[in-house]
Amino acid sequence: MKISTKGRYGLTIMVELAKKYGEGPTSLKSIAKENDLSEHYLEQLASPLRNAGLIKSIRGAYGGYKLSREPKEITAGDIIRVLEGPLTIVEGIEDEKPAQQALWMEIRDAVKSVMDKTTLDDLANHDNDELQDAYMFYI
Repeated sequence: MKISTKGRYGLTIMVELAKKYGEGPTSLKSIAKENDLSEHYLEQLASPLRNAGLIKSIRGAYGGYKLSREPKEITAGDIIRVLEGPLTIVEGIEDEKPAQQALWMEIRDAVKSVMDKTTLDDLANHDNDELQDAYMFYI
């Protein structure tokens, strides 16, 4: 499974909104600027997120977007499914031998589990040092 820029940038929008949850609406322009992304592309991604009920748009001079629910109630899986479709590892799995089918289903289930248990709250409050330490090698 490969997550495209739609999924990645959509997740970026949602994490930024989670970081500002409770502070009022946030403009896509500010999210685009902070993350060096195309505002126009983010606008295209906001529409399906809004239609899915994950975000709300606020009109006006101080308008923008905000989460429709608390960050702990929205998972990465919710967002990726809206923007990328179902989480599929292998096409045509029914043509595979049983052992291979079992492998692909186990991988699919593991990915789904991680996506569905990781909330926006988890992502918004993730400690950057934690990731850097995970890849530190000592000689």
